[in-house]
Amino acid sequence: MSRSATIAIVGRPNVGKSTLFNRLVGKRLALVDDQPGVTRDRREGDAELLGLKFTIVDTAGFEDQDAATLPGRMRVQTEKAVREADAALFMIDGRAGVTPLDEEIARWLRSEDTPIILLVNKAEGKQGENGLMESYSLGFDNPVALSAEHGEGVVDLFDALRPIVEAHDAADDIPPQFDGDDDADAPLGPMKLAIVGRPNAGKSTLINRMIGEDRLITGPEAGITRDSIRVDWQWEKDGEVHEIQLFDTAGMRKRAKVQDKLEKLSVADALHAVDFAEVVVLLLDATKGLEAQDLRIADRVLQEGRALIVAINKWDVAEEASALFNGVRNALDDGLSQVKGVPVLTVSGATGKGIDTLVRVAFEQRAIWSGRVSTAKLNRWFEGAVDANPPPAPGGKRIKLRYITQARTRPPTFVVFGTRTDALPGSYTRYLVNGMRKELGFQGVPVRLNFRNSRNPYDE
Repeated sequence: MSRSATIAIVGRPNVGKSTLFNRLVGKRLALVDDQPGVTRDRREGDAELLGLKFTIVDTAGFEDQDAATLPGRMRVQTEKAVREADAALFMIDGRAGVTPLDEEIARWLRSEDTPIILLVNKAEGKQGENGLMESYSLGFDNPVALSAEHGEGVVDLFDALRPIVEAHDAADDIPPQFDGDDDADAPLGPMKLAIVGRPNAGKSTLINRMIGEDRLITGPEAGITRDSIRVDWQWEKDGEVHEIQLFDTAGMRKRAKVQDKLEKLSVADALHAVDFAEVVVLLLDATKGLEAQDLRIADRVLQEGRALIVAINKWDVAEEASALFNGVRNALDDGLSQVKGVPVLTVSGATGKGIDTLVRVAFEQRAIWSGRVSTAKLNRWFEGAVDANPPPAPGGKRIKLRYITQARTRPPTFVVFGTRTDALPGSYTRYLVNGMRKELGFQGVPVRLNFRNSRNPYDE
């Protein structure tokens, strides 16, 4: 499958790269804050500029630090993004003018083979004009003056990008990408798989091992990941290729401990990734076991109606492994009583052990989560369940349940019709849901059961 042209945005911290990224993708995907260095991992998005379509890559701010440090590891990712791109947008701050770090970045970019387009952001006003004049000293072609925040200068950016994108599309035999709507009837696409958990559980390390490259920044520091990063991956099994969209998310600490504004934004972005996902893997640290915060995260995933898998990471260094596994299993059964049978697996992001099993189970859970039962089969089960355990008669008044239908999938949602269903106790609802899991194959995924009263014309 041909890919669209890839354009990377580079520059020192806090010049407005993520603001431009969000404008080009038309959504607030990248976190934006006045604090420098918010972006750490590369983030890709589908961009559109005046009908021109391409892939845009937001990168971490380029800093001159040792490669062993966190800023140094961020710089390595930025360098890789530029080398893999069809062109790079080198952004400077027009109000600040050309800085020594801008000059260093320019020297590095001139040594690369990737075509460079110089952007002078925040170029509005007299102060911005001075920075625009200074930018000629960096040795690139005519700079593009723009305001990423206000959208000024996008026509000039379009003119600069169009030859690059069209040349790429022509070489790859891609038809011109202008103003076309997505196919609303497209079949089920790649599996959307989000990895969530507490800080330092090894989420980024696990994804790097899955895809076979150091795509995400990792290290001993807790809380490295801030944005929720999507990585497209092809998983090959038994000669078949399966498309997967992996979502790395920021670690979620207990709410009372989250005081920093940026961390709040990161957690909100992680929760948004959960909302977008189909299957969510809650990653536990085998050296720390299951904590109350893990149960809160799992409960949030199930409330959103997503299929859940619990994976115990760092299994290669786990102590008393059997007791740990059984303890986690029992704690989940007690703490997540609303969903029985959530899969519990063991993995190692360091060695890769258990990854194939994790992905296979994720596809199995998505199939269950997307499953539909025929109305005839559903009502045969329903009649048997009601006959075996009739609903109670509070106050001597009978509750009559007539029939059931599946209203939707993803998650499986059912509607029961009857009379006086509002008086049905929660215990009976749980009885029906547990029966569905056991008899109809909805084990381990959230099931939603709603009740509707049949209208009685003689009530009044």
